[in-house]
Amino acid sequence: QVQLVESGGGSVQSGGSLRLSCVVSGYNYKNSCMGWFRQPPGKEREGVAVIDTDGSTSYVDSVQGRFTISQDNAKNTLYLQMNSLKPEDTAMYYCAADDLAVCEWWLLLKSDAFWGQGTQVTVSS
Repeated sequence: QVQLVESGGGSVQSGGSLRLSCVVSGYNYKNSCMGWFRQPPGKEREGVAVIDTDGSTSYVDSVQGRFTISQDNAKNTLYLQMNSLKPEDTAMYYCAADDLAVCEWWLLLKSDAFWGQGTQVTVSS
């Protein structure tokens, strides 16, 4: 049984930092694509960043240079380091994983991926 459990969300002021974690269990695919997504209040879920089995990463423009996605395979954990947070980063953040030959967030979003339950990030001005 595959499980993804996020943690690390919270409330911070603009310019602050948070590190999200996603512990993955029961998942071991050859071409794994893992990513972080967010869903602001009243809006659709959107991609943030993805990382593939080889460690290659991709970010959406709005977080490029501020957020860093990484993974620790020994701990089966996916991370999202978020710096220089802005009020518009406020959202529920989710991690996802699937076996994809091409790892892009829009493909992961449309796939039959495994998802976590989410962790709330709130950034105040």
